[in-house]
Amino acid sequence: MAIKFQYNKTALQALNKQLRIRQRALPTLQNKESALRMEVKRAKDRMQQLENELEARIAQYNHMARLWSEFRPDLIAIKDVRLSIKKIAGVKTPVLEEILFETRPFHLFSQPSWFLDGIEILKELASIAIEKEFFRSKMELLDYARKKTTQKVNLYEKVQIPGYEDAIRKIKRFMEDEENLSKSAQKIIKQRQMQVEVQS
Repeated sequence: MAIKFQYNKTALQALNKQLRIRQRALPTLQNKESALRMEVKRAKDRMQQLENELEARIAQYNHMARLWSEFRPDLIAIKDVRLSIKKIAGVKTPVLEEILFETRPFHLFSQPSWFLDGIEILKELASIAIEKEFFRSKMELLDYARKKTTQKVNLYEKVQIPGYEDAIRKIKRFMEDEENLSKSAQKIIKQRQMQVEVQS
C-alpha cells in the first residue's frame, strides 16, 4: 500500500501517530484473533459431538420404527427457542437459553400407552437437533468474525506498519539530506566571504 505523504515535519508527526496507533492495536487484534479461533474450534467440536449424539439416539430408537407410523405428529410442536446475547472477543454471539415445546392434549385411554414416551423421545431428539444447528450457526458467525480480524491483522502487520515505517524513513532521510545540504551551502558561503575578505 502506497502511503501518500509530504516531506515535512508535520507529515512526519502525522505518520508517527498513525504508526503508533497501529502498533498499539496489533497485539489486541492478534489476541482477538486467537480467542475467536479457539471459540470457533469449541463450537465446531460441540456441533460434532451433538451430531454424533443425535445419530446414536436415532439408531437407539430404530427398533421402534414401525410404531412411529401410529404416532400423531400434531401432538408436539416447538413453541419457542429462547436466546440471549454474549460478547466473545468483542463479537456478539447468541447463547441458547431454552427450547420450549407445546404438547397438545390427547386422551390417554384412546391412544397407545407409549405416546407419552414418544413425546419425550421427540423432545429429546428435537432439542439435540436444534442445539446442533445453533452451534453450526454460532461457528459460522464466529468464523466470519475471525476471518475479518485475520484480514485486519495481516493488513496492519504486512502492509500498513511496514508502509508507515518506510514513509517515515524516507522523510527522515530527506530531511537529513536537506539539513546536510543547508550546512554545506552555509560552509561554502562562509568560505567565499572569507576569501573576499582576504582578497580585499
